[in-house]
Amino acid sequence: QVQLVESGGGLVQAGGSLRLSCAASGRTFTSYIMGWFRQASGKEREFVAAISWGGTSTYYADSVKGRFTISRDNAKNTVYLQMNSLKPEDTALYYCAAKEKGQATIPNYDYWGQGTQVTVSS
Repeated sequence: QVQLVESGGGLVQAGGSLRLSCAASGRTFTSYIMGWFRQASGKEREFVAAISWGGTSTYYADSVKGRFTISRDNAKNTVYLQMNSLKPEDTALYYCAAKEKGQATIPNYDYWGQGTQVTVSS
């Protein structure tokens, strides 16, 4: 079993920055594709960003490309999402997810965290 715990969410003004962290435990972290998804109130969960098992490939939703950066530190069993130039439409509950194989942008991940709230004010 893999346990994922997100942190770093909070309230920030438009144009500000936040850095989300996802700590993984229970199994070998380096073997997993890691992704970030978000769900706004009343909306479906959507893909935000993902990073391959070796960190060679990264993927971003068009809405965040150029503003968000995903990275991973396998020695610390942690994946990060650096969010810059935040907009009110980025407001959502952000989830960390992991899976052993598959297409990174598809939300059929095997493990999910409980989420961390990001709120961007106007």
